[in-house]
Amino acid sequence: MDREINEIGLLELLPQRPPFVMLDRVLSCDGQRTLAELTVREDNLFFTSGHLSVPGMIEGIAQTCAARIGYLSLKAGGTVKIGVIGAISRLEVKRTPLLGETVVFGIEIMEEVFQMTMVHATVCVGDETLCDAQMKIALTENS
Repeated sequence: MDREINEIGLLELLPQRPPFVMLDRVLSCDGQRTLAELTVREDNLFFTSGHLSVPGMIEGIAQTCAARIGYLSLKAGGTVKIGVIGAISRLEVKRTPLLGETVVFGIEIMEEVFQMTMVHATVCVGDETLCDAQMKIALTENS
């Protein structure tokens, strides 16, 4: 497969299906760093009291990881794998995104060992970092 990540439909990259999809599009993926975005809307499952909740931000980070894994799997001629959150650490939330804000989820690979990936993640609106965390994602054998 020679397509760039932004040329592939989001649902081709993710095992999640609506209404549980937490990304609008993937902006870039170079193997080491992946960026995806979401505009906060009222119909989002994690929208509450005028903002995207912390669990919504965490799920957006996890789905950014999933999009990266899906892209790399498809690029290698495989199928999209299912991953699960293994751990979240060093979570720091400064604020949650408001209705209408466009959030960018960024992940950078810290380490990959066997079926486990550790990432440093940020959630930003423009130049403002709303959330910073580390996340471990474990791949399952399921597609």
